[in-house]
Amino acid sequence: QSDNFRRTWDASTYERLAKERLVKERDNAKDSKNETAVSKELLKHRDYKVDLDSKLGKTLVITKATPQSQSGGYYCNVCDCLVKDSINFLDHINGRKHQHNLGMSMKVERSSLDQVKDRFEAVKKKKAEEKKQYDFEQRMRELQEEFLLCL
Repeated sequence: QSDNFRRTWDASTYERLAKERLVKERDNAKDSKNETAVSKELLKHRDYKVDLDSKLGKTLVITKATPQSQSGGYYCNVCDCLVKDSINFLDHINGRKHQHNLGMSMKVERSSLDQVKDRFEAVKKKKAEEKKQYDFEQRMRELQEEFLLCL
């Protein structure tokens, strides 16, 4: 028996273990990156109107048996949470946690110059159509002329 109570380290063994651990961590990191990259899509424009006015000025009796989704405030069925006022509800649905639960990343698709120009043209045409006000009789004459030309 030796009188040395200090623990001795085998440097080559621990070096080998450290390298094995690093290889495993790299493999796990690659696997997790591939899974998340596939599941998330870019942030996009909301295609529905957020209903904030339906509960405005209404009184609601809440008991212990009332489900969370019908209790006071705004309920998010995606995140299963209840928000007490409209401003916080808007912050929640535009926030990172809610968007993540919807399967979206917070990255936005970059628009090209052509896409921006096309969008400006579309807005110009829409405004021009709104400004154009037809006299009913004049419009009827134009339609009749188009109809006669088609025959």
